[in-house]
Amino acid sequence: MTETNHRPFAVVTGGSQGIGYELAAQFAQNGFDVLIAAHGDGLDEAAKKLAEYGTTITTARADLTDYEGVESLYAAIRDTARPVDALALNAGLGLGGHFVGGTALEDELRLIALNVTSTVHLAKRVAPDMVARGAGRILIVSSVSGTTPTPFEAVYGGTKAFGLSFAEALRNELAEHGVSVTALLPAQTETNFFHRGDMDDTAIGAGDKNDPTRVAQQGYEALMAGKDKVVGGNLAAKFKGNVTNRILSEEQKARAHHDLARPGSADNDTD
Repeated sequence: MTETNHRPFAVVTGGSQGIGYELAAQFAQNGFDVLIAAHGDGLDEAAKKLAEYGTTITTARADLTDYEGVESLYAAIRDTARPVDALALNAGLGLGGHFVGGTALEDELRLIALNVTSTVHLAKRVAPDMVARGAGRILIVSSVSGTTPTPFEAVYGGTKAFGLSFAEALRNELAEHGVSVTALLPAQTETNFFHRGDMDDTAIGAGDKNDPTRVAQQGYEALMAGKDKVVGGNLAAKFKGNVTNRILSEEQKARAHHDLARPGSADNDTD
């Protein structure tokens, strides 16, 4: 057996940038070999930087909005001939705007395909291998938005609520098989998320954000500790996710998010 195969092996989707890259860095820093999957530019550069931690980094270029793309990723995982010790289902998109007269249906369906369908699809492929071995850890990256209605991000928030519910249910099912599932719920984080989601002109998009390295570290630590979930971010984010969003009614939370995510709210537009 090679030295590489003495190390645990992690797979991170959306691992070329943002929280996904930082999660891959957490694994690499802690002695994991890592396979990072992404679609688009930056994958090779991310792998080069991650290799500086002294572990083996493998890449898989795959469009996870597509069924065959997920299948190609699973084939790449199988090609390593290594058991997956940790699977971080992080790949996702955001999308802001008015549901009527703003966002496009094709963009929303693509978001659902990535945030929901690919998460279920890849978990369905990898989890049985973990169950067969009686060991493994799965991290599902949801969002603090999964704990509240999200006007002007209605579809995105719905996908993240699904992710949280899916993680908690899967955790319960797989516990008896030695497989642990953890949900990471980041608050607003300093990544390209809001720009890609067309939310630069919103109060939440223009406001203060959390450090992605710290958010990823919190997710990694919760995963390794076997926790069911963790809110990623500073104390204010944790208070919102763990306390405020449990106390307020759904209508109250929706009104609060309305003011943060309404297009033009970065300029205090009252239209």
